[in-house]
Amino acid sequence: MTPREVLALCREREIRAVDLRFMDFPGTQKHFTVPAKTLSERSFEEGFGFDGSSMRGWQAINESDMLVVPQAETAFVDPFMDRTLAMTCNIQDPITREDYAKDPRNVARKAENYMKSTGIADVANFGPEAEFFVFDNVRFDQNEHESYYHVDSVEGQWNRGQDSDSTNRGYSVRYKEGYFPVPPTDTLQDIRTEMMLTLMECGVDVEAQHHEVATGGQCEIDMKYGPLVQTADHLLLYKYVVKNVAARHNKTATFMPKPLWNDNGSGMHLHLSLWRHDEPLFAGSGYGGLSDMAIHAMGGILRHAEALLAFCCPTTNSYKRLIPGFDAPINLTYSYRNRSAAIRIPVHSPRPESKRFEFRCPDSSSNGYLAMSAVLMAALDGIQNKIEPGVPLDKDIYDLEPEELSSVRKTPVSLEQSLASLREDHEFLLRGDVFTEDVIDTWIWYKSAKEVEALRERPHPYEFAMYYDI
Repeated sequence: MTPREVLALCREREIRAVDLRFMDFPGTQKHFTVPAKTLSERSFEEGFGFDGSSMRGWQAINESDMLVVPQAETAFVDPFMDRTLAMTCNIQDPITREDYAKDPRNVARKAENYMKSTGIADVANFGPEAEFFVFDNVRFDQNEHESYYHVDSVEGQWNRGQDSDSTNRGYSVRYKEGYFPVPPTDTLQDIRTEMMLTLMECGVDVEAQHHEVATGGQCEIDMKYGPLVQTADHLLLYKYVVKNVAARHNKTATFMPKPLWNDNGSGMHLHLSLWRHDEPLFAGSGYGGLSDMAIHAMGGILRHAEALLAFCCPTTNSYKRLIPGFDAPINLTYSYRNRSAAIRIPVHSPRPESKRFEFRCPDSSSNGYLAMSAVLMAALDGIQNKIEPGVPLDKDIYDLEPEELSSVRKTPVSLEQSLASLREDHEFLLRGDVFTEDVIDTWIWYKSAKEVEALRERPHPYEFAMYYDI
């Protein structure tokens, strides 16, 4: 929509409030609301002021004033609020009117512009498969004298022996056996369908929804692929809709990568293809039906994988998902069909427009703007420098002999390790001023100080089981 069309929609739907949304630096959506009567065509140029110093990782107190500038093409009528229209915004400096370097959406816009400037492609299509859990109850706390969490689900394997008329119906999902069960074992079918239909009403094209592998309510709703910035916008809306539909049913949804020990975690597999003049560039006669460009793009992603995971697996919890035995892609290689590789080449269709590859390492805690931008920059580096991805690995990686496996690089085992890799390997991200040194430094500082160190200094509940009687 154009600004004029947004205003017409407000009149047509009798909109009374306009919700202005943006993403903070670590990746949480923020918002504030203005009366609909204050929105005019000039608002889409002049924006609205707010305090940037209260946002994590952004401005100092002496330079706090910032602007949110609504983007008309992102407008939708909010299905959870009364007569409210919502829009995603860009962040600008109110004095220079320049786009703010640490606005994640601005990073994604610059990544698309840089790609176009290289002449390699004019569209990077991303298709994220974001997995999540829906629980019936969650409790957690951490203070000076206690630390605990408790999650519950009526379909959880751990519930089948409980003596409770309200939760136990005998149809529990066994650990690692949650893929595609029908109701009544799948208790969330109607809720996922409501999520799917709500997304479609809000303008997000959906391909499918289903129960995922883990017990206790693991779900997936697949959005149709689209250009980088649009897809990242839709990913924000996806999380918003999923959480609010769950809340409407008195349940709670989480995109935390590994909320359950000893079961599969939630990934966000990223499908990528490059296009120019409406023609797909990844179809060819090479391995898996891919072009040389696609092969080199894979090479770039694998070359920079450890650094990419600082954005694609950006939480300490992410690395509890990246362990052997739970379908997680811990080996940095690629394969035709094999889902145990970090990069998989799907074989669903021989059509050129369907040719793509899937980077399976990212998880659902990612800031979509930053993660997809980083992946695109690594792919472009691979294409520009003709980086070879090495030899494909088509065997079941988890069944390889130790000597075979020793030559395959592994994903980092911690967020701290990924951040160290990013510090050493980020030149490819700086091209076109997409990621600035300030963005990289702030990301490493924030994640190290606020998450890595915060977790390191706190006793873990399992340490009591291991060491209390030492």
